[in-house]
Amino acid sequence: MTGPNTIKTPAELISGDFTAADEPFGLFAVWFAEAVKSEPNDPNAMALATVDPDGLPDVRMVLLKGFDTAGFVFYSHIDSAKGRELAATPKAGLLFHWKSLRRQVRIRGTVTRVTDAEADAYFATRPKQAQIGAWASKQSQPLESRMAFEKAIALNAAKYALGEVPRPPGWSGWRIAPQAFEFWHDRPFRLHDRITFTRAAPDAEWSKTRLYP
Repeated sequence: MTGPNTIKTPAELISGDFTAADEPFGLFAVWFAEAVKSEPNDPNAMALATVDPDGLPDVRMVLLKGFDTAGFVFYSHIDSAKGRELAATPKAGLLFHWKSLRRQVRIRGTVTRVTDAEADAYFATRPKQAQIGAWASKQSQPLESRMAFEKAIALNAAKYALGEVPRPPGWSGWRIAPQAFEFWHDRPFRLHDRITFTRAAPDAEWSKTRLYP
């Protein structure tokens, strides 16, 4: 992402002690760039935690599709389980675990929907088969058979055989605006490094704390 919320990464973070960082976004950008180089699959995979109407936690893997100082963005169906849970309780937790680097990052914050323009722009970048799949899938709803799903895919593939595929009205994205980060780095004998960054409001200063392993 670029624009007023673009993250500026201090060069000293690239090779220095991560616990010396004074804000979380630049540090995350450094770690994420290193994960892109070292992770064999999906360095942008993250666990997304929500709660259902009874307060029971629910977690699943999703893919990060963009981040800046405004937050972390992913896309899915509005009527999926995660979409319904976020509509009812617009708060979430994220977890990145990069095994190749022996690092993880936890993020918690409030959630808002992205704009239609943002959702349209991202949807247009998806492979056509994935766009068609978004029309065919009633995500998280009961499916009577695989054949029924494949029939829906075929019908939508025929419908959108020519020209661009528009974004389904039930498909959008969410942005998690962080209120807390925790950076964890493995050390020998489980003497790990952990630091947290917290803030009371989106425009407040970050407070950093080092934690026992």
